[in-house]
Order: sequence, then structure tokens, then C-alpha cells
Amino acid sequence: MAQIEQLYHNDFGVAFYWIKNDRVLRERVQLVFKETGFYLSFSELMKFSANIETTCGNIKCSDCELRGHCHKFLLETPFPGLELAVSESEAIQLKDLVSGTLFQVQLNDYLDDVCKN
Repeated sequence: MAQIEQLYHNDFGVAFYWIKNDRVLRERVQLVFKETGFYLSFSELMKFSANIETTCGNIKCSDCELRGHCHKFLLETPFPGLELAVSESEAIQLKDLVSGTLFQVQLNDYLDDVCKN
């Protein structure tokens, strides 16, 4: 199995950098969730985060007895023509995974910059 540097995880999935030839490949982040893997650049990760925010904002299930368990919400991915069907619960968990990953990437970048000086 290839080596990884884990960035963030929750019960829904994990985000990490691949390590190849003893070098951490920081140009892209691997997201793995719900038997799905996306290998995203930082800008694609930001776009995906915005798409998740939009989807979560459009979910209006407060009066539904199946709240959080139906699969009727389409989440646009950073890849044209590819959408995911997610429940309210999955959208919330994915939002946490992507937000936590973005926070960790930005924190690592900040610390790398500070430590260089």
C-alpha cells in the first residue's frame, strides 16, 4: 500500500496527501468517502466546498418524516457532468470532511510559511 499523510477524517471519509519517493505530493488532495475517491487541486476543493454549501442551503427537510435519509439531492462536483445523489445527513458529513480538510491545508500552508522565516 502506498504511503499517505492524513489531513482530516470523520466517520464519513478521509482526506490525505499521497507520498511518492519519500516526497509528500501536496499539489492535490485525495478525498475518499462513500466508496468514492476524488483527487482534487486546492481550487477544485474550494469549488466543491462552495457546491456543498449551496446544496446544504437548498435542503428543506425540516417537516419531512424521512429527514436525512432520502437520496434526492444532487450535489454538483468539480467535474462537469458529474453529480452525486446525497441525503441531508451525507451532505452535512461531507461538508464537515471538506471544511476540515480545507482548514488543515490552509493551516499547514500558513505554518510552512511562518517556519520558513
